[in-house]
Amino acid sequence: MATTINYVDRSILGVLGPTLRDHVFNWTNQQYAFISMSFKVAYALGMLAMGGVIDRVGNRLGYTLSIGIWSLFGMLHAAITRSMGWIGFAAVRFGLGWGESGNFPACIKTVAEWFPKKERAFVTGLFNAGTNVGAVIAPLFVPLIVKPSGENWQFAFLATGAFSAFWVFLWLRTYAKPEVHPRLSKAELDYILSDSTPEVKTERLPWHKILLVKETWGFAATRLPDAVWYFYLFWGGFFLRDRFGLELRGLALPLIIIYVFADTGSIAGGWFSSHLIKKGWPVYKARKTAMLICALLILPVTMATRTDNQWISVALIALAASGHQAWAANMFTLASDIFPKKATASVVGFGGMVGATVGIIADFTLGTVLDKSGPSGYFWAFLIAGSVYLIVLGVIQVLMPRMTPLDENLKRVR
Repeated sequence: MATTINYVDRSILGVLGPTLRDHVFNWTNQQYAFISMSFKVAYALGMLAMGGVIDRVGNRLGYTLSIGIWSLFGMLHAAITRSMGWIGFAAVRFGLGWGESGNFPACIKTVAEWFPKKERAFVTGLFNAGTNVGAVIAPLFVPLIVKPSGENWQFAFLATGAFSAFWVFLWLRTYAKPEVHPRLSKAELDYILSDSTPEVKTERLPWHKILLVKETWGFAATRLPDAVWYFYLFWGGFFLRDRFGLELRGLALPLIIIYVFADTGSIAGGWFSSHLIKKGWPVYKARKTAMLICALLILPVTMATRTDNQWISVALIALAASGHQAWAANMFTLASDIFPKKATASVVGFGGMVGATVGIIADFTLGTVLDKSGPSGYFWAFLIAGSVYLIVLGVIQVLMPRMTPLDENLKRVR
């Protein structure tokens, strides 16, 4: 639920962006890039800070803090006036990015606490499917509220505040760690802990220890394709507008198709590696096999700009988005496969910071290229988007060939 709310808040600008650019604020592509970069700067910094905070104070309080911050700044978008221009939007996007940075560290830590390794990828795929549910909801409801001229755009950003408040109520009412949850039986707890390495300490590991192990950098490498996902999320509507002339309501169906495919990939990708593990495959082999298949499915998106048929282009992007989310379901699980629970949120946060930083560089470059060369600049974006996954998989193989788990002191378990 929280991840769905997260992505509704995050996706609204991706849907409304072309309308706000062309009819309300008259941004250049570079100014929109700065707005998108502001979100990612905060997301990168927040990933480090919020991951550490969540490991320190726990999921119950840390996740509540995260969604409270992002909901506040999500609604503050509606207060931006034309006189504030792109700088006003950049400011509230910064706050949104800071709050949203806590979502995935909290989610991954929750999965690590509540599920054995053989189920984590499937469960991760389920919660990660919320990203695509949110990305589908945004193009469904935004055209119902906002007119093609951009009138009433403010109401789109105000809509999710009530859902966030309801979620906080449910979370605080129901969540506790398995070891102290009053409604959990001993048999259930034993099952949850059945393949976990015992941890005798509870304090958070210091950053210098986390950064000194190559597995931290291997996980960070898996987050490099985050920039590709940001491209689909924040620039996908602009590509369809600039390449095929689609306006706000015309964008709805293509974006829904893309993110429904992505939703399917998220669940299927997590299920597939979990299925292989239950059949007796080693964890590292199951995860990497799934990620290799994902990388191959994504390759055809390099041709998305080479067709004049918008539906062929949408289909290629949908296949790639599906492959990315299947990749993500397995990628996120690597942190809990390898690292002790008390370090999971910090490692996920560090990896997210790396992914967001690459996204910042990509935004700046793409905005500059589009203002200079027009829609033809998207060719290079899709070329990189299709090929980066195989490169990253090679890096993972070098840094983590067998993905050996680490104990509470970050020593490899023999």
